[in-house]
Amino acid sequence: MGDSGDERVDVLVIGAGISGIDAAYHLQTYCPGRTYAILEGRERLGGTWDLFRYPGVRSDSDMHTLGFGFKPWTADKAIADGPSILAYLQETVDEHGIAPHIRYRHVARRASWSSADGEWTVDVDHDGTRRTFRCTFLFVCAGYYSYRGGYAAEIPGIGRFAGRVLHPQAWPDDVDLTGQRVVVIGSGATAVTLVPAIAGDAAHVTMLQRSPTYVVSRPERDAIANGLRRVLPARLAYAITRRKNIAMQQFIYRRSRVAPVKMKGQLISMVRKQLGPHYDVDTHFTPSYGPWDQRLCLVPDGDLFAAIRGGSASVVTDRIRTVTERGIELESGATLEADVIVTATGLQMVTLGEMDITVDGDPVDFATRFMYKGLAYADVPNLASSFGYINASWTLRADLTCRFVTRLLNHMDETATTQCTPRLRPADRGMSPRPFVEQFSSGYVQRVVHQLPKQGDRDPWRHPQRYDDDRALLLDAPIEDGVMQFTRTANVADPSTFRARANMVGASAKS
Repeated sequence: MGDSGDERVDVLVIGAGISGIDAAYHLQTYCPGRTYAILEGRERLGGTWDLFRYPGVRSDSDMHTLGFGFKPWTADKAIADGPSILAYLQETVDEHGIAPHIRYRHVARRASWSSADGEWTVDVDHDGTRRTFRCTFLFVCAGYYSYRGGYAAEIPGIGRFAGRVLHPQAWPDDVDLTGQRVVVIGSGATAVTLVPAIAGDAAHVTMLQRSPTYVVSRPERDAIANGLRRVLPARLAYAITRRKNIAMQQFIYRRSRVAPVKMKGQLISMVRKQLGPHYDVDTHFTPSYGPWDQRLCLVPDGDLFAAIRGGSASVVTDRIRTVTERGIELESGATLEADVIVTATGLQMVTLGEMDITVDGDPVDFATRFMYKGLAYADVPNLASSFGYINASWTLRADLTCRFVTRLLNHMDETATTQCTPRLRPADRGMSPRPFVEQFSSGYVQRVVHQLPKQGDRDPWRHPQRYDDDRALLLDAPIEDGVMQFTRTANVADPSTFRARANMVGASAKS
């Protein structure tokens, strides 16, 4: 692989999806003296919302919280389809002049920190050519799953199937399901989205699941949001709706933890109202686990239930014995005939965009590291990563993370320091490691939980998955907390550089 030279910026952002675009806005707004670039491995921006092209792809939370805090979502539908979300992201990039900072088809392979130089060196593959980027701060916004492919579950006999096998993460453009018998294997967010979207064209769609998932119907349009927007300025209406929906998300999650039996009864009762007294809700829509031990699946305006009531879709709860040339034999002895099988079996979760990372020549094993405030890693300097909520909209925590990172960078300018490193205090060294995400049994997490960073039992090493707690931890708590250590690399920068950047922040705040 050839070498096309170096590029140097103050902050290097990895990924041009929701998190990366969020990072770009915050860096421009709150750190105007810092240069930055975004490395995007694909040829287009959008991340998830450009990659996934399967029928019906949409948000599984409302756009008043999945949208950015700084840019109102003004469309009529609160539960938006993939193309609408992608258009919103493109509009954000255009409005804020972010496009010139994005380097497309730049895949970050390795990142190496040098304490002597006070910078990261990032090795990048650009269309088969090796490029090197250098930065003083690395901000990884690459999401949490592998773009190389989805999770390939072991399905006995799948190689014998004479029809077509599809995975939602690699949905081809030439698929025509008209008149086809389709079996969708899975019961998560992708499956409950895909089934009603294709039910109108296919001869019949069967959702085959090993066990049920909580499925909740919610209006596609937010009547309060649309009403507020008619009488208030867009930003104010958006802010009110956003706060309302955050409060509702947190209330439902807390109630699920405090009174899981009561919450479970309410959720199942809602499904019974949708499907009627004669449908076997106990078998197909009553999970064995408590609410929010896995994500609740959202169906806008009950579209999945409507497809089941109308007879174009059905749910089968059983286990696969084997796949045959013409369909699937189940352990119960039943057979599902199929022309197409869709393996909606989940994602492959990864850490930090699958980059190899070293600090002063030593490889970093993130599975052994405690996470600082859910965004940085013990003994890893000048690095943050954006990881959203599993129990609420991703962007809510991405916004908080970006704001904290800008606070951190500005504090370094104010104190003329060049390196920030979370360090375990003496009292922290006896902490027992806890899973990065607790009380969450979804397969995509449990398959790799042993490979993920750990959290501790006290601040700032906890990762509570609660928005109000995170606001206090990331926005209100002082930057100098005795854990984040600030030092200055000798001769890295002239003190006037720090003063100039700090002055730019002050001027920006006044304007």
